Order: sequence, then structure tokens, then C-alpha cells
Amino acid sequence: MSEDLGRAVVIGASAGAIEALSVILPALPADFPAPVLIVVHIPADRGNFLSPLFAAKCQVSVREAEDKERAEPGTVYFAPSDYHLLVETDGTLALSGDEPVQHSRPSIDVLFESAADAYGAGLIGVVLTGANEDGSAGAHSIAVADGTLVVEDPSRAYADTMPRAAIRKCPGAHVMPLDAIAPFLISELVRR
Repeated sequence: MSEDLGRAVVIGASAGAIEALSVILPALPADFPAPVLIVVHIPADRGNFLSPLFAAKCQVSVREAEDKERAEPGTVYFAPSDYHLLVETDGTLALSGDEPVQHSRPSIDVLFESAADAYGAGLIGVVLTGANEDGSAGAHSIAVADGTLVVEDPSRAYADTMPRAAIRKCPGAHVMPLDAIAPFLISELVRR
């Protein structure tokens, strides 16, 4: 890990993602002090619909991630459909067409594991609603790297499989309802 990378947030979501992200992302201020990298399981044929959808709702900048660009604070980057999103150790983003992981491309585990390598203790991972176990191995990588892990309360999630799997792998995770996540992120990043 490079010591000068600072902080970042990674978010993974699947079934119910748009509703969950609609609670969190619009609550982030324009000067949010970290990049936010997001994987949502979407079919390969859906194209780039998440970025324009959320750009209209958010104070932060929202865009689809591009290969070899540097992740900047105050910007939300969505993984393009059918590409894994990774973070290189120098903080640049990388897109990969490698095989699906947990039947998913983009894969939450791939993003979380690479970001944990790049940001270490400066990383905050967020596991939201989803109907499979993608994200649990990546969540474990974040915990091992001394990062912070937040999991949507499974009892309130649209689909509870993904948050429950993350909690099983990382029992020390911060478990909270959706409306508490953005305030938590803001307070964690301001106090670091």
C-alpha cells in the first residue's frame, strides 16, 4: 500500500441497489473528502444508466469509471457493466474483462480486495442489499487490512443474503440502517 493514497470508500450492492444508493449518495456533500467506488450487479446489456441516474440526484460528481484514471475525492465512480473495477496500488482505476467472480462481472469482491491492497486502513467498505454472497470475501480483505467495514442491517435490507454473508465473515462490522450510513461515512472521514 502507498502511504500517500489517503482514504476511499467502496460500496457493493445487488438486488435493491438503486433504492439503497438513493438513500446514501444524495446525502454526501459536494466536498466529500474521498472517492467513492461502487459495484452494482447489473446485466451486461444494461449499459451506463447508473451514472446519469445518480448524477441528477447528487451533490458529488458521479461518473462511470474509466481505465487508468485516478480516483479523486468528491467523486462517485460506478463500475461499467460487464467489467470488473479494480484499484491499482498507485490509486488509479483499472477495468478488467476477466472471468466473473461469484457469477458477477463486475464483482464486489474484486473491487474490495484490490482497494484493500491499495488503501489499507484508509478504506471504508460498505456492503448493501443483495441476493448472493459477493462482497463477503472482499469485506474480509478490508478487515484484515485494518479498514472499516459497514454493513446494511440485514433485517431491513431489500435482499438480506449479501449483508448476512458479510457479517458472518466480519462479525466486527458496523451494522446500521441505510439512513445512518452517509452520516457515518461523513463523520469517519472528517475525523481521520
